[in-house]
Amino acid sequence: MTAMAHEPMPTQDDSLLKGFLALETPAGFRAELIEGEIVVTPPTDGDHEDYLGIIGMQVTRRSATDMQISGYKGLVLAGTDGQPADHVIPDATIAPYAMRLFRGAEPWMPSKGVAMVVEVTSSRPRNDRVAKRHAYARGAVPLYLLVDRGKSAVTIFSEPKGDDYLTTHTAPFGDPLPLPAPFSFDLETTDFA
Repeated sequence: MTAMAHEPMPTQDDSLLKGFLALETPAGFRAELIEGEIVVTPPTDGDHEDYLGIIGMQVTRRSATDMQISGYKGLVLAGTDGQPADHVIPDATIAPYAMRLFRGAEPWMPSKGVAMVVEVTSSRPRNDRVAKRHAYARGAVPLYLLVDRGKSAVTIFSEPKGDDYLTTHTAPFGDPLPLPAPFSFDLETTDFA
């Protein structure tokens, strides 16, 4: 009698990632895997999109470097210990145009080359304030811009190290927020108020 080769049993993390990647969400919804939790978010409201439009217009017109912006681009980031890789979809992903980072990219791509991600708080603000911030830091995304509607403030997180960012600057809606290189301009937030 010969011994049969057995494939290793999938781990719980493997099953979670496989189940997540197989999800089919209704139109307009997005599913993310953050710190071992599947998060499904409903479509955003008009104010949410208006904030993104204000930021996008300023980034493309005022940045020191030409930038390209992708809405809802899936990023694969390092997971927490013992968890599968985070699969996060920022409200906006921004990269230097010269890199052409999004051309030919798979639906889920690594964060290498991304200059900044943007989130506008919506139905789950804690995810944007904490879980996503940690995921972006672990993924070494250089800049994380958070528009926090509940706090009427905008924050830029920079210098990722481990699970968080070393530097933060916050401005209340109505005050300018300096964005570091490669953007190198003051983000005007008057229209956020």
